[in-house]
Amino acid sequence: MHIAEGYLPPVHAAAWGVASAPFVVHGVRALTREVRANPESTLLLGASGAFTFVLSALKLPSVTGSCSHPTGTGLGAILFRPPIMAVLGTITLLFQALLLAHGGLTTLGANAFSMAIVGPWAGYGTYLLFQRFGAPLMVGVFFGAFVADLSTYCVTSVQLALAFPDPGSGVAGSLAKFGGIFAVTQIPLAVSEGLLTVLVMRLLTQSSKGELLRLGVLARPKAAERREEAAA
Repeated sequence: MHIAEGYLPPVHAAAWGVASAPFVVHGVRALTREVRANPESTLLLGASGAFTFVLSALKLPSVTGSCSHPTGTGLGAILFRPPIMAVLGTITLLFQALLLAHGGLTTLGANAFSMAIVGPWAGYGTYLLFQRFGAPLMVGVFFGAFVADLSTYCVTSVQLALAFPDPGSGVAGSLAKFGGIFAVTQIPLAVSEGLLTVLVMRLLTQSSKGELLRLGVLARPKAAERREEAAA
């Protein structure tokens, strides 16, 4: 849901940039700690960023001044937590603005807030909720990715409604219009993204099981835990 370059009023663009900055700064610190403590995670970090870049570059026309597309942020949020995803998502948005003319520099703060901040936090919270109630891992992964995508589109709708309220019905009427148009393409995209994220996570459980155990995505077998406790 990249908002196009120059589409937001300057005050709105600046305000969203200010709102996004603390999350990105915190994310940079979290990313730095992760890489220093676990250099072997660099490959999986790069894969998470690439997943977001590829999916969010697949845009479909929807609302004037914006578009619909998958986000790819749910996977990284589940693997490395939302603060790190704020950095990876913002870097993705920056490169897309510079290389693909997708989004923009003036709207980078607004796009980062919706896709790199709110989306990952909402998706990760949903994933944790399903895990807490004992749902299978892949069920939590599906709904985490689904909500990360859908919440991004909701925030973008709010951003556009605040910037361009309806002359008659105000922000609420504008929000209903933007949200209704986005929903036609975004809900099927969110379902598709959830299924694709499940497929990728299944592959990771086979190829990167050790890393997923370290990250806490996979539960360590109880027998192994008892052996480690005995050794300690």
